[in-house]
Amino acid sequence: MIDLDVLLGQLSLEEKVSLLTGQDFWSLPAVPRIGLRSLVMSDGPVGVRGTGYTPDDPSIALPSPTALAATWDVALARRAGRLLGQESRRKGVHLLLGPTVNMHRTPLGGRHFECYSEDPLLTGEIAAGFVTGVQEHNVGTTVKHLVGNDFETERMTVDVRIPERALREVYLAPFERVVAAGGWGVMSAYNGVNGTPMAANGRLQDEVLKREWGFDGVVVSDWRAARDTVAAALGGLDIAMPAMDNPWGPALVEAVRSGAVAEEIIDDKVRRVLLLAARTGALEDVDLEVPPLDENGDDVARDVAAGSFVLARNAGGVLPLEAGELTRVAVIGALATDARVLGGGSAQVTPPHVISPLDGLRADLPGVDVAHAIGADPRPFLPAAQGPDWTPFRFAIDAHEFPVDTATIRWIGDPPGGLDVAGITSLELRTEITPDRGGEHVIAISGFGAFELTVDGETLYQGSLHPPGTGRADLLLHPREVRFTVTLEAGIPAPVVLRQTFEPGAAHSVSTTLGHRPPGPDEEGLIAEAVELAARSEVAVIVVGTTEQVESEGFDRTSLALPGRQDELVARVAAVNPRTIVVVNAGSPVLLPWAGEVAAILLTWFPGQEAGAALADVLLGVTEPGGRLPTTWPRAEKDCPVLDTQPVDGTLSYDEGIFIGYRGWSESPLFAFGSGQGYTDWSYDHLAYSGSEVTVAVTNTGWRSGREVVQIYLSAGSDPLPGADAVADTSPVPRPDRWLAGFAIAEAVPGETVSVTVPLPERAFQVWNDGWQTVPGPYTVIAAHALDDPRRSIDITV
Repeated sequence: MIDLDVLLGQLSLEEKVSLLTGQDFWSLPAVPRIGLRSLVMSDGPVGVRGTGYTPDDPSIALPSPTALAATWDVALARRAGRLLGQESRRKGVHLLLGPTVNMHRTPLGGRHFECYSEDPLLTGEIAAGFVTGVQEHNVGTTVKHLVGNDFETERMTVDVRIPERALREVYLAPFERVVAAGGWGVMSAYNGVNGTPMAANGRLQDEVLKREWGFDGVVVSDWRAARDTVAAALGGLDIAMPAMDNPWGPALVEAVRSGAVAEEIIDDKVRRVLLLAARTGALEDVDLEVPPLDENGDDVARDVAAGSFVLARNAGGVLPLEAGELTRVAVIGALATDARVLGGGSAQVTPPHVISPLDGLRADLPGVDVAHAIGADPRPFLPAAQGPDWTPFRFAIDAHEFPVDTATIRWIGDPPGGLDVAGITSLELRTEITPDRGGEHVIAISGFGAFELTVDGETLYQGSLHPPGTGRADLLLHPREVRFTVTLEAGIPAPVVLRQTFEPGAAHSVSTTLGHRPPGPDEEGLIAEAVELAARSEVAVIVVGTTEQVESEGFDRTSLALPGRQDELVARVAAVNPRTIVVVNAGSPVLLPWAGEVAAILLTWFPGQEAGAALADVLLGVTEPGGRLPTTWPRAEKDCPVLDTQPVDGTLSYDEGIFIGYRGWSESPLFAFGSGQGYTDWSYDHLAYSGSEVTVAVTNTGWRSGREVVQIYLSAGSDPLPGADAVADTSPVPRPDRWLAGFAIAEAVPGETVSVTVPLPERAFQVWNDGWQTVPGPYTVIAAHALDDPRRSIDITV
């Protein structure tokens, strides 16, 4: 291994500080004379976007992190990580900004979809698998956001008050697990915790993370989270990103020279950056073993999607469908053709393709009439213009033309073609519509910036979508839309030109969509069409879900209800077709008031680019739905133990302590934590405890091969199953009725019995009470199919 102190000794103070300060939106500077290349970062919860807009080099889009957690499959998480490590190497990225291990404290959290679970153990294990996979390709990860960024409202400034026990047992636990697994990076959050901004929180970033846990990697700020030169330097932060509004650079050099920051502190930070460079191949003369680039992105995305789908209801065994018995299938919903495959904000990438539910089913049902009706459209913005009415789009930045096959232009960071952001003054999207149907067409602009829209030679709009002075973050996370009704004749071409202009240096972030809606029925007419189609079909598959304006980074949800008239659509279709299957395309829980009226409910999260292919596999029985819930789904909002996302006077207190998610439920939910059905049945035959692990024997008693997630819960003091005498919990602090202690996956053919072994580490029996304390006494070990479906239990004493 190269001697990092030798390299450190060759650097001037200015060079040292430059290695801690973003040089642009995504990278740190190179120092060629010591063999250091530029360290490049990229967003990456579900795909590796890279440093800018590259339409000729798209990014694999995996299912959302909540979907990955729904697989309960650490090996699959590791495989997903390997794929994104492979993608990072291909795109020249050294540090992937993920995974996100903030907690599902409340289902109203806007970024819920980007986090794994309401349970810290499941979160930590899936994250550790993912991180291990990414780093096998010599690509670093930054587990984020340390800590308390479990909601979006006032996230830049809010002070989150977290009791110490909850901080240790719930919110810090996944970070601790990833550090133990060897993670190379951590991202600090925007918010403060217990009075100190996280980017300057020395107690958590220095004392706990680096000293107590022994973390030897880098702590990177969230973008523009570092605001105080000296406080951030003394508070454990190592890298401040990006270049804009950065408090380091010359200001940090001056702070060192004035004595406000010791140079030894700077040296420690630089050593960490150099170690990251050595680990990721950004240092010359460091030989790294390079694994093959052998993961197939489409296959991984499809396997994760199918493995994440949770079959929450299957009345009468309506699923799987028998393809040979079908002649007509109704596929209903706007999201059936415009599937929401990923979340908004930093999770967004541009995939090479997206297979919609309708396309997936049509591909797998040749000879079957698979008909579509919109039914109810929840999208508040018009979808991007597409289809045979439109000529190929021509996209240009100033005088430079680039290939594009979509009416959406989006990038954060580097513009296409290596163009200089400072020199860009405009972009232009040109096309032509020759409508198949004449009448009133609606054309829209959505995004942010100053635009001019011309249709058939007439200027329809000229102005900015946002008021002057709107901040960068608000522009990016809160796009707006304007619409115009245009009368077009069938078969007559009409040129369309959308032009956007920029202030100097403003083109580092772009989001522009040309939207279109052709003439058609009104809302009531759309639902009536869908009901009529369902009534004459053997099966009705309805795809419902959320939208980017409901569920995204940058804001929290105000309701768990599905947007628009989707609930009404489901109820009316179910009334005319007893074989109604509802596919829920949402990244987090939504209310399902019609749950008892439909034949089947399949929760598919944000399922990634292979959405429709995986959906067809599961509906037709090619693949078993493998998912189990990583978070509880409520019957009503009032039942949730925690809903609050609104700070009061700049603070939000986690007064519920450790009692979030299933730990805090007092009512019976609609779908419990860990629940989910497959296409076969399992008996739990034996449970044994050996002091540090449990062994469970299960048998596949069904008709086909299958997969079972064996879940191990602990209960303190008494057996929650009938027939046992209660024994008091001897813990010095309150504990949940049950808590997840481990899990494992069993796979078997019909009639086969297999055994799985699940470790029970000492931490499973500990509480934080001014330090980790093992609570002695009686416990019940429960082997369960789900939290509300225990199968075997034994009593032990610790």
